[in-house]
Amino acid sequence: MAEREGVLDEPAGIDEQAQALRQANERAERAEAELARLKKAQEHRPAAEHEGAAGGEAELRKDSMMAHLLDSLAAGKDIGHYGRLVFAMVAHHFLSHGEVLEWLTKDKDFDEGQARLMLHQVEGRDYNPPRRDRILEWQSLQEFPILPFPEDPDCGNLYRNLKFPDAIYHRIGQYEEAKMEAGG
Repeated sequence: MAEREGVLDEPAGIDEQAQALRQANERAERAEAELARLKKAQEHRPAAEHEGAAGGEAELRKDSMMAHLLDSLAAGKDIGHYGRLVFAMVAHHFLSHGEVLEWLTKDKDFDEGQARLMLHQVEGRDYNPPRRDRILEWQSLQEFPILPFPEDPDCGNLYRNLKFPDAIYHRIGQYEEAKMEAGG
């Protein structure tokens, strides 16, 4: 019986790590809720004000991948599920809600209902823009080339080419801190 009790007892370090992880998760949830609140308030601003703050299409075109996606959508091409997802994850930081929907529905295989659903998910979960390696991974799962120059290590490096709202960088920093606190 003593042997069995020893298995059930957890070292104090594990309990402290679990508590630190719980606290980090709580902070992250509070930050996500605040960011969602701020984003919702931003949606209700006039489109011209929103574009002026974030730069709109001109800002997106500073990145070769985003310019490629914009041009492909303008031509009515099917950029694939992951191409649309990447576009939405990035573009919603630079364009109004309506503008992102307008661009997404230019994809010949994506109707307004599908676009609304995807954008609702992206905005609701407020994903960070994907890293280049994730984009390459997603690109391998579909026909359309998300990255126009995959051999160029700067192509798709969104954080190098675009200036995102400060909240994105803050959230990434919080995530990294929580990860370190949890021992990861």
